[in-house]
Amino acid sequence: MAKRFIQLADVAEILDISSAQAYALVRSGELPAIKVGGRGQWRVETSELEDYIERMYSETKAFVAAHPFGSADPDPEPDAQS
Repeated sequence: MAKRFIQLADVAEILDISSAQAYALVRSGELPAIKVGGRGQWRVETSELEDYIERMYSETKAFVAAHPFGSADPDPEPDAQS
């Protein structure tokens, strides 16, 4: 049976980011999480992590569509030989 909740260290490993970056995602509310236990350990529900990843794919797709690679530079540098 798959785990319902995972630790921030696991989130960091899955996303290939630092533990501090995973903590920042949770603290900012960008990645929903809960605090459990007497020491208040953060846990992320695996479904929330999957939702976050899907949102990032959508946001990235929108960003790429709005900023196409190789589009004409509106203010190109003048040719040095002119």
